[in-house]
Amino acid sequence: MMVQRQTRLKLSLYLNYFVHGIGLIILAQNMQALGKLWQEPLATVSYVISGVGIGRLIAYLILGSLADRYGRKNFIYFGMLCYLLFFGGILIAPNIQFAYGLAILAGVANSALDAGTYPTFVELGGSNGASNILIKAFMSLGEFILPLLVALLENHHLWFGWTFILAAVILLLNFGILRPVKFPIKNKAVAGKRQFFGHLPAWRRWLVAGCLTCYGYTSMALMILYTQWISLFALKTLHFSNWQAHFLLSLYSIGSISGVIILFWLLSRQISESKLLLILNGLSLISLLLISWSTQLFITAAASLIFGMTAAGGIMQTGLNLFLKLFPERKGLITGIFFTGGSLASFSIPLITGWLSKISVAAALRFDILIGICGLILVIIIKAVLDSAAATDLVQIRKKISRLDHWIIILLNRRFQAVKMAGEIKTAQQQQIRDSKRENQVLKQVAQQSADQQLTPYLQAIYQQIMKNSRDYEANSERKDN
Repeated sequence: MMVQRQTRLKLSLYLNYFVHGIGLIILAQNMQALGKLWQEPLATVSYVISGVGIGRLIAYLILGSLADRYGRKNFIYFGMLCYLLFFGGILIAPNIQFAYGLAILAGVANSALDAGTYPTFVELGGSNGASNILIKAFMSLGEFILPLLVALLENHHLWFGWTFILAAVILLLNFGILRPVKFPIKNKAVAGKRQFFGHLPAWRRWLVAGCLTCYGYTSMALMILYTQWISLFALKTLHFSNWQAHFLLSLYSIGSISGVIILFWLLSRQISESKLLLILNGLSLISLLLISWSTQLFITAAASLIFGMTAAGGIMQTGLNLFLKLFPERKGLITGIFFTGGSLASFSIPLITGWLSKISVAAALRFDILIGICGLILVIIIKAVLDSAAATDLVQIRKKISRLDHWIIILLNRRFQAVKMAGEIKTAQQQQIRDSKRENQVLKQVAQQSADQQLTPYLQAIYQQIMKNSRDYEANSERKDN
């Protein structure tokens, strides 16, 4: 029953991100139809899209913090409601100003869903942190299907608004799926990880937190810049054909979906997030270098595929998973902080690369190499700090074990001295060395005094061996005396 409830919860959360994938590009895919609806030029309609980024930037920190206080489910409902208002409102928006307000609302919806969903998957426990990676796969699925639906409607001269209505209907159905489902306890730490990160000194924890916050920016910037400029770079700098230039972006998308599947598999097998961050960022930087200076189509195409797998295959969500485990008591706030960095990247990278493109398109795309280097440096610092902390913790724990062993040996020496005295008394009274009743009492006492019931059978096994060795010691002592 528990498994069925978790499956239903996951299905509902993933459906939201399928709709979110549609919401990310639905304005861009319907710009001409919306321009006619509002009687505005395409340049003005494209301005509306920027409202989504502003909504995210405004809402992430606020909603993330509130989700820690008032629960994940409420904010997922809030995000779904905001998206419903967006999809329905756009179709009846009387002017561009009203539509811009709705675009901001879509950004708020994105923030609310993230604040409720990412922490929920971590709080489900087990390998469900890996389930956060599949969120990107459902977003990509929505982004893949919507252009096909738009093209289908245009080819059959049907009303463009059906795509908005379809998204709204899926959300309404999802309300019904989600309503009876219970969520896990909020801000529950994952066993094992909580214990390890709990030993991190404060300065190490805050250093890693700062690096992960910056990584939220670089990981998003890396993807945005590439998708914005790769086609033009291939056309103008590499002198590829129009088909070849766009094919590179398609390979990037294929790599992204493949990367999600591979990364989900790796995380499900408890591979370290910090190790994956280091490997994948290193590979993405190498592939960027090949793309930037190779003129061979095969090499560039293969590098674009690898870049999609490593830079856009869920590595940003992997960074977030690590961040959430670092501060398990404030998962909503941490999600907000991390994605605020991504929102800043969405806002700033088009401005920076727009200025660089005045120099050349190559300068704009190759700026991604600098971002990739910064991202790699950040994850090197993160891994070095965590590995150093683990090594330090291991040394300290081993010292503690040695101190405990010292006292255990002293106590065992005293116990065997007492055993020898007991053996002498038994011999004088002509009693048997083994006293089964006494041994059962000892095992019962061990069970009563054990602080952790999971350890009880192991402690009893240890005491059974101690009592066996005690009998052997008594017997040997009696033979020597005789």
